[in-house]
Amino acid sequence: MGKAAAARRLASAAAFGGGGLSVLGALSYGVLRVEAKIARKAIGRIDAPVPDATGWYGRGRPGPAIKIALLGDSSAAGYGVDKVEDTPGALLGSGVAAGADRRVHLREFCVSGAKSIQLAEQVDAALPTEPDVAVILIGANDVTNQTLPSESVRYLSEVVRRLHEADVAVVVGTCPDLGTVRPIPQPLRRVARTWSRRLAAAQAIAVVEAGGRAVSLGSILGPEFDASPSLLFGPDRFHPSAAGYAALAGVLVPSVMAALGFTPEDEEVPEARRGEGILSIGRAAVQAAEHPGTELDATVVDGSARGIGGRWVTLMRRRRPAPVDAEAPEPEEESSESGAGSTETGGPVSVG
Repeated sequence: MGKAAAARRLASAAAFGGGGLSVLGALSYGVLRVEAKIARKAIGRIDAPVPDATGWYGRGRPGPAIKIALLGDSSAAGYGVDKVEDTPGALLGSGVAAGADRRVHLREFCVSGAKSIQLAEQVDAALPTEPDVAVILIGANDVTNQTLPSESVRYLSEVVRRLHEADVAVVVGTCPDLGTVRPIPQPLRRVARTWSRRLAAAQAIAVVEAGGRAVSLGSILGPEFDASPSLLFGPDRFHPSAAGYAALAGVLVPSVMAALGFTPEDEEVPEARRGEGILSIGRAAVQAAEHPGTELDATVVDGSARGIGGRWVTLMRRRRPAPVDAEAPEPEEESSESGAGSTETGGPVSVG
């Protein structure tokens, strides 16, 4: 079975309640169970406190504010860093504020150790805050806790659909490439790479079908990390370091900006020279899983949303923004700042 067909089959199994085990086969799944136990023992428990990035960003910038909800697991929370400025939340809030020249209010709902099944609780908490965009990072704990891929994808699809139906733009960072996690020994590490990449491809399909944008995060534990593990991995050799989280935010910020309607003119249509284009969803998902920083979003071709290979998607490899100095969040908004005292959205923010 080709990679694109395998990803579509896994996503379909998730949607219709199938097992999805045949994507890697029962033998590989059994190997992964052993591998997962080894990895979890080597990595250790996730119980250290993580700085909370909830608060206001873009001091001195105009309102009304852009509201961001951050959902997911320890990679969303920023496990392993000591300063709030080094967390993904602070990096996202600061990056979006700088790129949009707007005040930003970011609120964290992510929980260290969370699996996809726990996303529903996070969405329950996030929806009443009426965010403009939700950013979700999930998947690694599903792999290391032996959650069936079809189940993992189904839980993710359900929450993306709920958010989309509530007029919240959704950007999902798909499962990272776990093939470079040093606590996982070879040859088991190769199984983790295959499993996580195919899970990422199936996640991308499910996210786009449910109305969100998918961004491949192979770079969170991918080639860049494999080349510089001491720099980009944290002390447990599983979670990113501060530099790793900065690389993660650099991948996510452009897609969050696009979801909000702040797309640069030269990135409104795909360019072949950057490897971008319009593809069927299965092919696009496999390419995205193998190329970190690739964004997938639904589109239409000649008035049709679907072709022979399924839904049409736009594959983009957006330019990473220049690094910004991340701010520490302000816990409360200061009403004296030009129009920023209101959290009403309005303005140019779009969630289309």
